[in-house]
Amino acid sequence: MNIQKQETPEERQALVQEALVQADKLRKKKDYKQAIKLLVEALKYNIEKAMIYYRLGNVYIDGADLGRAEYAYKRALEIDPHHVNAMHNLAIVYKRQKKTSLYVKTFKKSQRMQLRYPRNPKLTSKQKTRLRRLSLKTILYMLLGLGAVVIILILLFR
Repeated sequence: MNIQKQETPEERQALVQEALVQADKLRKKKDYKQAIKLLVEALKYNIEKAMIYYRLGNVYIDGADLGRAEYAYKRALEIDPHHVNAMHNLAIVYKRQKKTSLYVKTFKKSQRMQLRYPRNPKLTSKQKTRLRRLSLKTILYMLLGLGAVVIILILLFR
C-alpha cells in the first residue's frame, strides 16, 4: 500500500477497509508481524484510525505483546473515547498484566460505556418502520397524558 496524492477519499477508504480485512485474515493465521505491518501502513491514510489501533491491539494481545496492546487500545480511546470494545480489551490487558485495580476500574468503565453508547444495530426497513410507529404512538400517549394532567390542574385550581 503506497500513499499517492491522486487517490480519492473513496479509494483511500477502500484501501483502509481492505487492509483491515487482510490484517484480520493474517491474525487468524497467526501471522502477527504481517498483520501489524499492514495496519501500521494503513494508519498513514488517517482514516478509521480508532479502528486500526483497536485491531492493532487485538493483534498484539494475540501475539502476547501486552505492552503494545495496552498502547494501541489507549490510542484508540484517545481518538474515540466511546470505543467500548477498546475499553473492554484494555481491561483484559490489565487483567493479564496482573494490574487488578486497573482491571476492575477499566472493566466497570467499559460496562458503563456499553450501556451509554450501544452499537448501532443493523435494522431492516420493516423494523425501522415499526420503531417509528412505536415512537410516534409513545409520543402521542405522552402528550395526551400531559394534556390530561393540565386539564386536571386547571379544574383543581379554579
